[in-house]
Amino acid sequence: MPIYEYQCKACGHEHEALQKLSAEPLKDCPVCEKTELVKKISAAGFRLKGTGWYETDFKSGAKKNVVNDSAASKPTI
Repeated sequence: MPIYEYQCKACGHEHEALQKLSAEPLKDCPVCEKTELVKKISAAGFRLKGTGWYETDFKSGAKKNVVNDSAASKPTI
């Protein structure tokens, strides 16, 4: 389940909540109890790192290199 960040427009309190993707956004501030919470846009909690499964996994032999050398040396327009 992702962690969502909220901020209250009334009092400025910032709040994090662990919620399901299908859950409705929170509306009530836990500090001032007004219905002024808005969901903030924040960075994801994970990074895609490395060569990637699509290029290197489940391949064998000569198929490991997806881009052939002749195509890599040609300039792109």
